[in-house]
Amino acid sequence: MVDFNGIWVVDFGGQYNQLIARRVREANVYCEIVPWFKYADRLSGERPEGVIFTGGPASVYEAGAPMLPAAVFEAGVPVLGICYGAQLMAHALGGKVASPDYKEYGRVRLHADAVGDSLIFKGIPLGGEASGERGYCWMSHTDYVERPPEGFRVTSRTDNCPSASIEDAGRLLYGTQFHPEVHHTPFGQELLKNFLYEVCGCKGDWTMANFAKSKIGEIREALKGKKALCALSGGVDSSVAAVLTHKAIGDGLTCVFVDHGLLRKGEGDQVMEVYGKRFNMKIKRVDAQERFLGKLKGVDDPERKRKIIGEEFIRVFEEEARRLKDEEGGVDFLLQGTIYPDVVESGSGEAAVIKSHHNVGGLPDDMDLELLEPLRLLFKDEVRKVGEELGIAPELVWRQPFPGPGLAIRCLGEVTPEKLRIIRESDAILREEIDAYNEALFARTGKRDYGAAYGENAAERAVWQYFTVLPNIRSVGVMGDFRTYDYTVGIRAVTSVDGMTSDWARLPYETLERVSNRIVNEVDGVNRIVYDITSKPPSTIEWE
Repeated sequence: MVDFNGIWVVDFGGQYNQLIARRVREANVYCEIVPWFKYADRLSGERPEGVIFTGGPASVYEAGAPMLPAAVFEAGVPVLGICYGAQLMAHALGGKVASPDYKEYGRVRLHADAVGDSLIFKGIPLGGEASGERGYCWMSHTDYVERPPEGFRVTSRTDNCPSASIEDAGRLLYGTQFHPEVHHTPFGQELLKNFLYEVCGCKGDWTMANFAKSKIGEIREALKGKKALCALSGGVDSSVAAVLTHKAIGDGLTCVFVDHGLLRKGEGDQVMEVYGKRFNMKIKRVDAQERFLGKLKGVDDPERKRKIIGEEFIRVFEEEARRLKDEEGGVDFLLQGTIYPDVVESGSGEAAVIKSHHNVGGLPDDMDLELLEPLRLLFKDEVRKVGEELGIAPELVWRQPFPGPGLAIRCLGEVTPEKLRIIRESDAILREEIDAYNEALFARTGKRDYGAAYGENAAERAVWQYFTVLPNIRSVGVMGDFRTYDYTVGIRAVTSVDGMTSDWARLPYETLERVSNRIVNEVDGVNRIVYDITSKPPSTIEWE
């Protein structure tokens, strides 16, 4: 367990719950997500520095809506309720929640009538027209607090919501109908920081430097005299997990790189070069290409693919662990680069399973190694910062994410050597052309727009991922006066910060044209190229 006090983000099923947690951590305060139905029980034995109630789709008057007893608000723990969280607090304490005649969605003018002495609005000038753009907030609600509970006062309103924010400062209870966690509320992060620092008294000691130091010591103590086997893929997550653990136990860590035949062009050799020589780690390459492709033969369901690949990974590691037992005296732990979005998307508590991740939902029940997951609580941007703290080269820390199941989930339908060849070759062309665009742009302007961008503000200027996929689609084409019936290749390029949400990247038309021409001319079996312009949600980043 991470040795930091912090904030509980109590989850009522809202769409912005993970975003709230990220905003808290961006303020250098540790937080964790707590399902609403576990909150009261945990509060009886633990005391967080503060609590944030999230929004949610329910109405407080619906049968079966999430509810909390009034007693939890008398515990002396600061509470900030957002949207449904504010309504629930008001309802539980005797206020009135109602449905307005006019609902509010999107950008709304905020009238700050009594924020001058409010701690959560401290230093935020919102009075009158002089506040300009900062005088707006982001709303998304059907109900609102019509009458606050006794002891509360209204600090701001909108034209259609008489209580955009309420508070009982004496009891450290605050509520906002608007969403401070989204960028569309310009002063939102300042309000959250005021709650964290001015109301809750947080210290701001959640930094990746502190995390790395604490986690190295924790691993060193937990694995004293024991050995770990690392599932090294060469991606950011497993790399940071490996370097972190290597700093804790040195040669007590053995990295196993499973070449399952589902990697990008030239990637297997690159992994061995970088981690075997540059980081001086004990690393063994296992050629399991035929084994994995044999298991995947005839399988077209994406969830089954993930499960099969996840189980085969574990079986390979267990076999290597048995070999190491004979050679070096045994292995006790399996180190994995599991991060928080993996856990969230695989389903937690009452959350829906979006897709199983091979290192979360795909693990067999009879696995005989204990799991070591030092990055399990971190978002992707936090993992990258830990990597920088550990001295990993920026071009590795800021490389694009690559799924654990590899190209199997970018190949719709059955995975075959022929399909993998098409994906590898087309993906290599896409990367080459974007690299060429970057270098030409850098020569002219001194900056790069896409990929290979790292360092300060990289998340704002770099594409999160770009790759090609092979839908299980063939169509008629014409090449050299001959009819063809070949595959379609899809191009996917997205911008994101943590992978929880994303938007499609506006790649230059000229670059897309060159990519398309090269793929259909250089990759046998392809006669059509499409570009995916869907955001997440409603889609996911990967194709399956």
